[in-house]
Amino acid sequence: MTSDSAEPSRLLQALGQTHGRLVHGRRVRMLARAIGAGLEPGWSVLDVGCGDGRLGSLLAEQGQGLSVRGLDRFVRPQTLIPVAEFDGETLPVEDGGVDAVVLVDVLHHTPDPLVLLREARRVARRAVILKDHRMERPLAGATLRFMDWVGNRPHGVPLPYNYWPEARWRAAWRELGLRVESFETRLGIYPWAARWAFEHGLHFVARLVPE
Repeated sequence: MTSDSAEPSRLLQALGQTHGRLVHGRRVRMLARAIGAGLEPGWSVLDVGCGDGRLGSLLAEQGQGLSVRGLDRFVRPQTLIPVAEFDGETLPVEDGGVDAVVLVDVLHHTPDPLVLLREARRVARRAVILKDHRMERPLAGATLRFMDWVGNRPHGVPLPYNYWPEARWRAAWRELGLRVESFETRLGIYPWAARWAFEHGLHFVARLVPE
């Protein structure tokens, strides 16, 4: 007989595997395309909150001479790029130490997105490339909570559900001296049949450059 406590673990594991098969692979490919468009040949890139490093690995493959390394609070046993551990707030990199910092669906998992965004601004010489969520349609909060739970709860990722509307993001970038060079909302993360429910009005990729 199994204990009740074991069942949720099995359920979450199965949910995570299903999500990975149906969504994760396409998501990483489409994000690599969108983010890679903002990186120049030969740049050094720091992928913050990189997980298994799959996105960073794709960026390195499709870029010309990109050097990509990662940081994460919890380093996995096997990663596809070099990954170092950090405390989730302070990037262990000198001022202007890399050409670009990449943050993909990281900031809404933090208590205060400004803390890590300010650090990204400090260490990036040329660009901060940010993928995150925005609250720009009815029921956005409920939809994003569901998506976050399905995608991250099986992996034990903290879920503060700290989502911002676009206006608040733009105010934060101005405060930190980051200028918006590009802002994309049609990313094709999901198959077309699911885009209205899970993509429209909810995601963006911004290329931010120091002023």
